[in-house]
Amino acid sequence: MKIEIDRDGCIGCGQCAGLCPEVFEMAEDGLAQVIHQPDAADEEAAQAAADSCPVMVIHVN
Repeated sequence: MKIEIDRDGCIGCGQCAGLCPEVFEMAEDGLAQVIHQPDAADEEAAQAAADSCPVMVIHVN
């Protein structure tokens, strides 16, 4: 699993970082960023974070 964020469309709601802080954090500019690609233990939470993004800018490959 590989996670990418289209930061141009991110609204900075923080839901991804709240659901999966092992993979996502809010950067100093207020937008989400990937800090660690998910390992097997994080995949379910990372997918849940992607699915819950209100603007659908988190892409799972």
